[in-house]
Amino acid sequence: MLDSIGEGTELPGFIDKRAKNSVIKIGKDCLIEGNLVTETDASLLTIGDNTYIGGGTVIDCVKLIIIGNDVLISYECILADSDNHSTKYSVRKKDLADWKQKKHDWTTTNSEPIKICTGVWIGARAIILKGVTIGEGAIVGAGSVVTKDVPAWTIVAGNPARVIREIPEDER
Repeated sequence: MLDSIGEGTELPGFIDKRAKNSVIKIGKDCLIEGNLVTETDASLLTIGDNTYIGGGTVIDCVKLIIIGNDVLISYECILADSDNHSTKYSVRKKDLADWKQKKHDWTTTNSEPIKICTGVWIGARAIILKGVTIGEGAIVGAGSVVTKDVPAWTIVAGNPARVIREIPEDER
């Protein structure tokens, strides 16, 4: 089911490839306790080396999610590179019928890549929305909703997440 998995990686979590040509690549020495979901044949989900994804976390990939090396993603987080539904009611109203038939027209929903850079720590129950890049070494506070890019070596928190402080050289 996985396209590649690195040596020393443990995968007690759940893989749900909903499209047979989607790609999931996981690096070495990872622990994946959460759920990895790919939705389309164009989905590409990559996870670097020495990365942890906590239990109850859902990473839902329509197009592209890249997670770097040495990343910690706590429990019950959500990373979604798509809105999952159209903002137009006339389109959205048939979504339930489509889901019951295990299909969905992903061309009707907005999707933008997510990139989580090396050394990032994402706190429990944080939500990372489409189009976001979280810079190297950044920390996302528990329960935060990240709607825009996070600069490297900063701590963000809140809903929507905002910079709380920069991480100085001696804390890196």
